[in-house]
Amino acid sequence: MTDSPARILRPGQTIGILGGGQLGRMLAEAASALGLKVHVHCPEAGSPAFDVAARHTLAAYDDLDALDAFAAAVDVVTYEFENVPGPTAAHLASRVPVRPGPRALAVAQDRLSEKDFLAAAGIALAGYAAIDTLSDLTQALARFGGKGVLKTRRFGYDGKGQVMIRDASAAAEAFTSLGGAGLVLEALIPFEKEVSVVAARSVTGEVAAYDITENHHEHHILKTSTVPAKVSPGTAAAARQIAGQILTALDYVGVIGVEMFVVGTGADEHLLVNEIAPRVHNSGHWTQDACLVSQFEQHVRAVAGWPLGSAARHSDVVMENLIGAEVDAWQTILTEPAARLHLYGKAESRPGRKMGHVNRIAPRS
Repeated sequence: MTDSPARILRPGQTIGILGGGQLGRMLAEAASALGLKVHVHCPEAGSPAFDVAARHTLAAYDDLDALDAFAAAVDVVTYEFENVPGPTAAHLASRVPVRPGPRALAVAQDRLSEKDFLAAAGIALAGYAAIDTLSDLTQALARFGGKGVLKTRRFGYDGKGQVMIRDASAAAEAFTSLGGAGLVLEALIPFEKEVSVVAARSVTGEVAAYDITENHHEHHILKTSTVPAKVSPGTAAAARQIAGQILTALDYVGVIGVEMFVVGTGADEHLLVNEIAPRVHNSGHWTQDACLVSQFEQHVRAVAGWPLGSAARHSDVVMENLIGAEVDAWQTILTEPAARLHLYGKAESRPGRKMGHVNRIAPRS
């Protein structure tokens, strides 16, 4: 079916969420606070979002009978992760509004398509090249000074599906290790810091962007997000403008995460976009406690066809992911006066697994 801005949910109606992880859980909690119900479709038993959803369907994403029943039971569909199969989104979109639309999903699922889209939209980004043969890789490395990050075009996250190449002699090994085709090489950028902006767009085209966030990664996994970021006011404004430009170019509805590099210093400081995530984003978890309207409520508002809330920040904040056994410190964290703890209800902590996060709040500087 064709989505229409006129499709506005009423309190008591149901948002369908594809995916049952922690992002789906926090979306369901935000929807419940606004009087909306959530129905989660996910193939993994014991998913965290099941605990807080009004209904859930335990079925594969390619189970057409289950998808049809799911579509009939909800009023709009969204997703909490970007690797929802394209045919699943398209099948549902023929029956119920899907927000963000399948196009945004398709663009973000393929790193080459994503970079081509960003370049066509006039967004500055690092040099890149499609890699399908070892010859492609050696030629691209020659253009990029013998260095780059080789990535799979699809299904990479948290450092998975990528290899750093610091010398062209490592090209063949890197190429083979990632499957030998369907890859993209990104030029290695000497950036000053990694930042991101979480922003939202409504069905009527209204855009609201949160403050730029400074991110620190450990072992390729986001560890902390700090707001305010140590960037110039001009860079902060440019980051919000870039996020809005991307949202409009995609005709997007919902929350998006835009990851960027800060390159240069002083008067030469500028931004290069790294990648986009068509969903609520880990680096936006700070909005739960430092803003009146969190990224989760903002996404619910957008996909329900409601007006967006304010993205203004009332506090400074550092968000820290609790990874693996770090969650065992929950009792200590609860004794911190300025800490707000969020746990995901996962039964087992494993190395590298995000178990929760804590937002440490301070008066706005």
